Amino acid sequence: MRAPDTELPIVCDSVSVLVGKLAILDRLSVTFGDGAPTALIGPNGSGKTTLIRIAMGLIAPTSGRVTWGGREAVPPLRRAILFQRPVMLRRSVVGNLRYALAAAGIARDRREARVIELLALVGLAGFEDRPARKLSGGEQQRLALARALARDPAVLFLDEPTASLDPAATKSVEDVIRAVSARGIKVVTATHDLGQARRLAGEIVLLHRGRAIETAPTERFFMQPQTEEARRFVAGDLLL
Repeated sequence: MRAPDTELPIVCDSVSVLVGKLAILDRLSVTFGDGAPTALIGPNGSGKTTLIRIAMGLIAPTSGRVTWGGREAVPPLRRAILFQRPVMLRRSVVGNLRYALAAAGIARDRREARVIELLALVGLAGFEDRPARKLSGGEQQRLALARALARDPAVLFLDEPTASLDPAATKSVEDVIRAVSARGIKVVTATHDLGQARRLAGEIVLLHRGRAIETAPTERFFMQPQTEEARRFVAGDLLL
């Protein structure tokens, strides 16, 4: 899998998302550049999922501006997203991947080689003929990762990718995320797991009430948080 051309940096400039009078994102500004994964953390309702959808291009902001590599309204051809509970097609593992590769516009004569490559990347070699819906939760999540990587994205967004998984399955998914990042793909992941954020991310963005409260390299964020909200969150206190 090659490291693809990029749409980075992704810049959200004073972005707001309103539902009625409720601000899901409130004049939020954040930049996703290349390099190590970025972890979005914060309490429930802080705006993590909405920010991922905005940066992916799935929804438009009520106000503010989003750019990809300095451009607006860029189709998400080099972006991919994995949701917390991906839907498995009623097909085999290899059938799911072939469908994803066809949808990504991969030439037919390249698909089988890509299937082999993707299955190896996510640790599912030998699972080709198994029904996707009968895989374990962790196996399904790794298959969903393989599908997301079908088009060689430059950026991969993950929304709580291990929230419902046991420790062994979580480790397997985290191993895939590290391998993906090592290939030059930018990973942006939302997580409630501070341990996971420390293990995977090079940068932390703390969200609260729809705003980016603090952005910092991971080690500095956990060792020397600069805001009261970050200090409380790292200490395990509730942010209300």
